[in-house]
Amino acid sequence: MHPMALFPAFVAPLQSGLVPDGGRDEIFRAIFVVFLVLGTIVGVVVIGYMLYNGYKFRDRGDRDGEDGIDRPELGELPEGGGGGRKLALSLLLSALIVITLITWTYFALVDVETRAVENDDTLNIQVEGYQFGWEFIYPNGNTSDTLRVPEDRTVRLTVTSRDVFHNFGIPAFKMKTDALPGQTTDTWFQPNETGTYQAQCFELCGAGHSAMNANVSVMEPEAYEQWYANTTSDDAASGNATGTTAATAGNATTANNGTTPA
Repeated sequence: MHPMALFPAFVAPLQSGLVPDGGRDEIFRAIFVVFLVLGTIVGVVVIGYMLYNGYKFRDRGDRDGEDGIDRPELGELPEGGGGGRKLALSLLLSALIVITLITWTYFALVDVETRAVENDDTLNIQVEGYQFGWEFIYPNGNTSDTLRVPEDRTVRLTVTSRDVFHNFGIPAFKMKTDALPGQTTDTWFQPNETGTYQAQCFELCGAGHSAMNANVSVMEPEAYEQWYANTTSDDAASGNATGTTAATAGNATTANNGTTPA
């Protein structure tokens, strides 16, 4: 059973906007911002309270005790604090924040891994690594050494290797997965801005590892559809032309064999 099915109470909030409905980079950016904001708030509260108490109970020399504040002596354990209620409250709030943060982050990451599987509009592309390059295979059978994808559409990659261990990743989209010989791994990304990006290998795989890169071209949806349709037409035309040429050559050979004396 998938982890998302075990906790339906947490799935609905995730789908209602607590996790951004976008690419992996947007989701990881949201997680980073949440950690940054909460960490900053906690740091400000802790440091502020420490500075406040440091100023309140500072050593005033000869005037010590004139303001009615009973300061602890060196080596004396502090008293007060409401009988431990302040400590218990601070521990409870800290635990609540940490548990909530861990729970939200876990289900956000689960959502990252399952979003492409549940999307019916996903574009599926196969990726094959080899020493030292990448080949991308599209649903129509077209192959390319450049990964061309449409903007604002989920792209699911099925990755494998022809020879040794590789690791395929696109840093701009916060995506990385192993490329293993004889096995496949799945990952996804959703580009939200046109342009040319770089994919590279993140697993030391030989002398040419540092040059094992590929271009990722994010295109306008209309431009991508036009390019994809042209690759289908070109492949079909190429196949028909090849078949026609072969048939013509075969007929000519048969005719020559029939008219040439033995």
